[in-house]
Formats: sequence, structure tokens, C-alpha cells
Amino acid sequence: MSQAPEGATDSLAVGPDSAVSGESKAVREAVRAAVRSVESSQALFGKKAAVISEIWALVNECADPGWDSAGAEPIDRVAAFRAVDLIRALPPAVSLPEVAGEPDGSISLDWIASRNRLFSLSVGAADRLDYAWIDGSNRGHGVDRFDGETIPPRILQGIREILKYGDAPLGPA
Repeated sequence: MSQAPEGATDSLAVGPDSAVSGESKAVREAVRAAVRSVESSQALFGKKAAVISEIWALVNECADPGWDSAGAEPIDRVAAFRAVDLIRALPPAVSLPEVAGEPDGSISLDWIASRNRLFSLSVGAADRLDYAWIDGSNRGHGVDRFDGETIPPRILQGIREILKYGDAPLGPA
């Protein structure tokens, strides 16, 4: 597995480092240690840890301008932290996505049931999530916000419907 950069397990999951007292810094460090421990446990976090590792490998592979030979921007590290937070926020029963870089420096998270049934989510540096789906002849797209902790219900519902058996409840665009 690819190694996450220094501080990656500290990301947005435990918030910015604004602790002042020695006690608050000790609590913050204990939380970081607990997050690292859980995420390194294959039994508790194995599949999510693998996807998070893929995200950091993608950041490393797509670090230079033009990584796609067509002028793509490097993958934005803030987008990577946001994508990691989104993976962490996925409920256990939801399948994990495939990961890909986008030319604008965002990260694409893709749930692909078949050639004609997929849900694609674009995670950039902002809290905006652009998404699109194809479900047979039904197609659409939308935008929602991600606060770093809770995936919008409409997005979760769209992913679940695509991966189940048809007709995503989101209306055509």
C-alpha cells in the first residue's frame, strides 16, 4: 500500500490544531493515535484503508502538471484530504468506489455497477460535490455540499440505488 503523507491521518477528521493547553494537546494527540490505530486495523478499516491508500498513491502519481499528457493540473492535496474524509464518512454497508484523477486537480470517486449503471462523484478543494449518474436510459447530475463528516443523503441514496437494481430516484437533469 502507498504511504499517506505526514499528517494525513490528522486531516480534517480531527479538525484544525487550535489546542492551547497541555491537556488539550494531549487529548488531541490521543485522538490522532486512535484514528491511526483504527485505520491501520484490517479488521476494522481494511477496505477503507486500501481506498485511502489509493487516493494518496494517486496524489503522488499525478503530482506534476500535465500528468495526463494533455495539460492536467496536479491533484490538489486539499481535494485528497476531502476525498479521504468522504471515504471515512461512508456507512459500512456502502460499497467503496474506484478512484481516478481529473484534469482540473479534483478526484473522481466512481461506483460502477455495469457499463450502463454508474454513479460518479467529483471531490475538489471546496465543499462542493458535483455528481452524475447513468442508470440505463436515465441520466442526470447534481451538486451538493459535504461538511467533511456527513455525506448528503441524496448522494448516498443515488449510490445505493445504482449499486442495487435500477432506477436511481434522482430525476433526469
